[in-house]
Amino acid sequence: MKSKLNLDPKVIDSARSCAGRIAQSMQEFIDRHTTVSTERTVLRLLGVDGIDDVETPLPNVVIDQIKDAGGLSRGVAYWMGNAMIQTGKTPQEIAEEMAAGALDITKLPLASAKEAEEKIMPTVLEALKTIRQQTEKRNHYLETIGEGRKPYLYVIVATGNIYEDVVQAQAAARQGADIIAVIRTTAQSLLDYVPYGPTTEGFGGTYATQENFRIMRKALDEVGEEVGRYIRLCNYSSGMCMPEIAAMGAIERLDVMLNDALYGILFRDINMQRTLVDQYFSRVIIGYCDIIFNSGEDNYLTTDDAFESAHTVLASQFINEQFAVLANVKEEQMGLGHAFEMDPDIENGFLYELAQAIMAREIFPKAPLKYMPPTKFMTGNIFRGHIQDALFNLIAVWSGQSLQLLGMLTEAIHTPHMHDRYLSIENAQYIFNNARDIGSEVEFKEDGIIQKRAQFVLQKANKLLHEIEEEGLFATIEQGKFGGVKRARDGGKGLEGVCVKDDEYFNPFIPLMLGGAK
Repeated sequence: MKSKLNLDPKVIDSARSCAGRIAQSMQEFIDRHTTVSTERTVLRLLGVDGIDDVETPLPNVVIDQIKDAGGLSRGVAYWMGNAMIQTGKTPQEIAEEMAAGALDITKLPLASAKEAEEKIMPTVLEALKTIRQQTEKRNHYLETIGEGRKPYLYVIVATGNIYEDVVQAQAAARQGADIIAVIRTTAQSLLDYVPYGPTTEGFGGTYATQENFRIMRKALDEVGEEVGRYIRLCNYSSGMCMPEIAAMGAIERLDVMLNDALYGILFRDINMQRTLVDQYFSRVIIGYCDIIFNSGEDNYLTTDDAFESAHTVLASQFINEQFAVLANVKEEQMGLGHAFEMDPDIENGFLYELAQAIMAREIFPKAPLKYMPPTKFMTGNIFRGHIQDALFNLIAVWSGQSLQLLGMLTEAIHTPHMHDRYLSIENAQYIFNNARDIGSEVEFKEDGIIQKRAQFVLQKANKLLHEIEEEGLFATIEQGKFGGVKRARDGGKGLEGVCVKDDEYFNPFIPLMLGGAK
């Protein structure tokens, strides 16, 4: 299909190839390293769950003991497989004995890595079977009750209490929402453990726990059957426990997960080495389960200028795409992020926003793009805010966005009430219905404002990507080229949880998931 923006396919190919080389160079680093959170994820997939007598999650108990004994570089799959050989117990039973102080698995007689892997493999295959059953259940719902039309109406709940979240989520589904995102409580991304059980307290959101996932999934299935439309569930696979939460999402059938190492580096000051290693395993899991991931490029425009730095969003989208390719994530699962964040006082700002959105759609034609609403220039004037959201919605249907996180007219005032959410859904439905086919009807002026803007942004993104390839991604982040935020390679949170793998290391889940094991 000919580009309506008259984008040069050679420049797109150049940018994509360059991003591929950047991702591959980082993959070489990733493949040599593991982290405490990656190893805890292996345990969770093996079925280890629960807490000890002081409420420390059992995966943390096991990994902390292995790390303290200097055994992390061999990987928990080896230690657990060896312990299964020596004790005849299950991973859960072994973890419970370790928590009780009755077992130190690093002091047991040592079998070979091959023997340990053979011992653990039936448990691994059973875990993959459980995950695939959840994917099949999603597919069954989609085939039988169907889903809403794109752009999916994507709204948030954020009460702090999972049971109140359920009430709000079901109300939103009845009002027309297609995706419910349970916003995670403030600063959970900085916890190096996953809280356990259902939670009724949280500030700015609700704790992401496996039990909370289970509660909300059940509630959305119930309301989906009621309204005759599958309702997707979104949460966060990010922060210090990025791959662990991906595993929990796989087990409990989440459909969309926010997942972006660059976001964690820039906006949560998580060490770049730690989170890039964690991102890989999390995306392998996401790819295997047909979960859509959302990347966080929209956040760049909250700390940087949307007009001047639009090319950094596109460059990051290219890099995120290529990281996803290496993790075997299909393009149909790549919810690459961008946002409507132009200063409303810029003349023709709507045209620049339209150029950016259509450019993203043309460059990533199969990706379920995640389009974020105006937040930076929302003032508390609800009438102006509702108009800003209407323009955002118009661009979404015009440019064929996929996941439309609806703006709230009360942005910058309070967490949305049910009636705020209803007005936002009504706004989007009105515009989507009345402008449904505008994208296929309207062409753009040759060398006009919209075409020139898109071409300019693409050229700058291509130039930036070649600079990143030359300097390296770590150095680029240190220089503050994304979001105007500088981070140090050895700074931030979590570096002490990274180690180099030894020659006996294995993670049985990654090769099986990459191979599409059934």
